[in-house]
Amino acid sequence: MSVPVIHSLAINYPNDEITVVSRQKWSALFREMPGNVRFFGIDPDDYSGLRGLERLFRELRDENFDCVADLHDVLRTKYLRLRFRMKHVPVAAIQKGRREKEELTRRRNKIIRQLKTSTERYADVFARLGYPVKLCFTSLFNNEKGDVGTLAETIGSKNEDVWIGIAPFAQHKGKIYPPELTERVISILCKQPKRRIFIFGGGEEEKRIAEEWAQHYPTVTSVIGRGRMEDELGALSRMDVVLSMDSANMHLASIAGVPVVSIWGATHPYAGFAGWGQKPSTFVQTDIECRPCSVYGNKPCFRGDYACLTRINPDTVAEEIESAIETRKLNDTR
Repeated sequence: MSVPVIHSLAINYPNDEITVVSRQKWSALFREMPGNVRFFGIDPDDYSGLRGLERLFRELRDENFDCVADLHDVLRTKYLRLRFRMKHVPVAAIQKGRREKEELTRRRNKIIRQLKTSTERYADVFARLGYPVKLCFTSLFNNEKGDVGTLAETIGSKNEDVWIGIAPFAQHKGKIYPPELTERVISILCKQPKRRIFIFGGGEEEKRIAEEWAQHYPTVTSVIGRGRMEDELGALSRMDVVLSMDSANMHLASIAGVPVVSIWGATHPYAGFAGWGQKPSTFVQTDIECRPCSVYGNKPCFRGDYACLTRINPDTVAEEIESAIETRKLNDTR
């Protein structure tokens, strides 16, 4: 979610050098950045404990930064920004809006309103450092298609087919559309001519489910576990539309410049975590008084039936996907 802001910051301030410090696994997200962005990848396990954090601080201190933006605000980054402050380096941290998110998701007397998006909160951090950001990001690949690398043989040539990506999994149950309902969506889509469906995700159980669907439906292909992250980003960029949960793949598809239809259960777009450029018309959700009940979808359903997800009709989901396909066709002809 920080990618559109950091990319825009680099464009807005081309004479400034920007270093992004994050987990090494996210390096693929920053390879297409402007030339004044450098990625400093780490494995947090290499900097465990106070001694490890102090060692990381010293490595970063040697870079002689003029200011530091903390876009995470967790224990590790709190320590790092404290150490930078002690060296008189200006620091600003994200304000996550925890209280208003609690008001949005509490059991009773919810305050239902759109909160600041994460993108806006990240931009606010830079503004407090004296770098107001005018968002100008389009996609990771500048409206082009990314390289699919090792997935080239798996996905093949597109020709005139409509390619639909489906990312049906998430970290928490409160954000996962039941697999049996997802399969019904797939069966509906497969009845349309010239449709190919690609399943994205990770993990052995998810891989097993995706491969079962691929065996049952000839036009379904699973890409889970078959390529590197940068290859999956390239594959996502070639989709005509992606169906996703409120998950990392929703954000990856969004910053890859692909229309996304997203399903929301225990969580809600109002918390500020919708994908880049997503419009409310592409959110699939039910009006049920108990939702949203969680910011991250990690709380158990107090009803026990996850009605916020099970009440979403597969026909409705399929219709939203077809609508997104038609909208893209119209935009491409203009």
